[in-house]
Amino acid sequence: MKKQELIHLHGLLAEVRNHYEELAGTTVEHSEYTALGVRPTSIHKSKTDHKAAVFALADGITSEMTEETKEPVSAAAD
Repeated sequence: MKKQELIHLHGLLAEVRNHYEELAGTTVEHSEYTALGVRPTSIHKSKTDHKAAVFALADGITSEMTEETKEPVSAAAD
């Protein structure tokens, strides 16, 4: 994945987090993401930095959603 694509994905995940927080009325745990100090607008940061930020952000979002889910959702389509 190119750096520009990774930055775009980073921005999209940040928007997903914001939207989820608004809908769920909760805050996604993102201390690991915050500690990295890399934002989608930090275009001067390296590709590796953005990759780490994407993984940390995705992990925080999915962890929060996993805690919220009470019953498992089947993978099969109706």
